[in-house]
Amino acid sequence: MAQEVHHHHLGEHEYSYWPLPVGLAVLLVPLTFIALMVWQKPMLALIFGGVSLVLFVIGIAGWIQEFFSKGHEEGLGMPAMMFFIVSEVVIFGTMFAGFYMARVTHAEVWHQWVPKGINLTIPLILTFILWASSATIAIAEKLFEKGKNAASALFVLLTMVLGLAFMAIHIKEWLHLWHEGFTLSSNMYGTGFYMLTGIHTSHIVVGLLTMLVALFLLLSGKANEHKGHTYIRAITLYWHFVDIMWLLVASSAYLIGSLA
Repeated sequence: MAQEVHHHHLGEHEYSYWPLPVGLAVLLVPLTFIALMVWQKPMLALIFGGVSLVLFVIGIAGWIQEFFSKGHEEGLGMPAMMFFIVSEVVIFGTMFAGFYMARVTHAEVWHQWVPKGINLTIPLILTFILWASSATIAIAEKLFEKGKNAASALFVLLTMVLGLAFMAIHIKEWLHLWHEGFTLSSNMYGTGFYMLTGIHTSHIVVGLLTMLVALFLLLSGKANEHKGHTYIRAITLYWHFVDIMWLLVASSAYLIGSLA
């Protein structure tokens, strides 16, 4: 009888339905781009994208609620985050390989593709913003470890503000260059530039969403000395990775890319 109860107890923790909507959301992402770029059906793409976003938010929210209501930390969160970052390095590495291959292959005409409106001061400003955000998220982690949830939440919020400022400046620059004719399809430099900066900005968005969850956990008290340490450490590590990757993205897309 004890053995049966033990199996039932394990079953409660081993099975979760929340990864299903998250997986379906991820599946719909490439279908969204296929519908838009291949099938030329923007309305269908909008539907796929909207459903994907809703499923993702519902799935992640349910997954988090499930964990903090009846789950427990297995101690594998940080190794899992390390493996995730390694996979992210592979993704960025593929982008860099494509960019530099195009840079070398089209070296003779590359200077003709560099837009006049590109401003090297912008990436410098963005770099300082991300450096500051790395400091604030690190402080937030230290305050959480000391049990100061409210102060930790404040520094998480400051990090989010800096991340939003980064995105606002970046998007404004994109619009400026786009209006000058430097688009995703204008030439290989345009493709590489928006590919690198776009994929990096998508990681900024993911980081901001994870911090939004962290704010809820900190202010609700769900993150405490018993739970939440892995999550706070993981998002801090992820944000540091995004900040470091920006140095490679900026030096490649702006500095090396704009050299005649």
